[in-house]
Amino acid sequence: MRHRVLSAWTTAVPVLGVLAVLLTFGRDLPALGAALVGALLIVAVFAAVHHAEVVAHRIGEPYGSIVLAVAVTVIEVGLILMLMLGGKGDTTELARDTVFAAVMITTNGIVGLSLLLAARREAPRFNSEGAGAALGVVATLSTVTLVLPSFTTSGAGATFSPGQLAFAAVASLVMYAVFVFAQTRRHRDFFLPVDGDGQLLDRDGDGHVDRPSGRTALVSLLLLVLSLASVVFLAKALQHTIEDIVDAAGVPETFVGVVIALLVLLPEGMAASKAALRDRMQNSFNLAYGSAMASIGLTIPAIAVAMIWIQGTLTLGLGASQIVLLVLTVVVGTLTVIPGRATRIQGTLHLVVFAAFIYFAIAP
Repeated sequence: MRHRVLSAWTTAVPVLGVLAVLLTFGRDLPALGAALVGALLIVAVFAAVHHAEVVAHRIGEPYGSIVLAVAVTVIEVGLILMLMLGGKGDTTELARDTVFAAVMITTNGIVGLSLLLAARREAPRFNSEGAGAALGVVATLSTVTLVLPSFTTSGAGATFSPGQLAFAAVASLVMYAVFVFAQTRRHRDFFLPVDGDGQLLDRDGDGHVDRPSGRTALVSLLLLVLSLASVVFLAKALQHTIEDIVDAAGVPETFVGVVIALLVLLPEGMAASKAALRDRMQNSFNLAYGSAMASIGLTIPAIAVAMIWIQGTLTLGLGASQIVLLVLTVVVGTLTVIPGRATRIQGTLHLVVFAAFIYFAIAP
């Protein structure tokens, strides 16, 4: 009976989310409407996590993590483009703020929380080869696309020239494609969960759950897309409400990108936390670093192409304090993944860096 109830609500919520999107699209919501949309958005996150797990159990790791990361990022790109075209204020820095927020949320917030949950009994083990390679790709992508624009001289301000933007877009796609090939083909074992002795666990990612049928997985994949679309477009419906709250609180306008990124990345955060509670810390790393890579490797090329038609400039270069936080993230992340085992200390450090990012985004 419990399984039927869960199946019923996880099937109904994506449909309700789509209906809510159709009813609220392009409208300014009153306070009660915004509260209801916010509540439905949270429930849609839980539904997305459920369907992502069903798909992951069917196709196994690390494919399941890739499906969730890519699905969220593809829809996130659409959200960024809509906000750039329909935002109230200056949106030249929106893509940068959202992508950088996604990197900090995944590599510090999600990783830190997952480490604390996984270390509740003993220090969790994971594949240092896979986690280290993923962190290296995230660091390179972030530097090429978000740090270099602050130091180049061809563009005005912290921007790329058209040729530089094209290079960064192609380089991002190449790095992401090479990593996915290694993760799924050449070195797949580096990205599979391990037990306390460092031995590979079952390839479906959870030895306690039977693999669903192909039909069930296909239905869940469709509902996953609907759930993620609901999360993103409901977040878009809350955009003006969020902007008004940010203005009333006296917080910088750039914090809107942080809030949007937090909402969009809720499914990854939930899925990574549940994996950590099942002692699958490698799955948590796959989700966190995979989402960071997809956010850069897919978003920047898409935005670069869109700038052919979008009027205005695209500011990608980070400020000095943001670069410091990015460097600190890479250093702490490297020290975390090298041993292949971590404790609550590392989890706490990542969460402190994440808290610093949030605080200085509010009070720069």
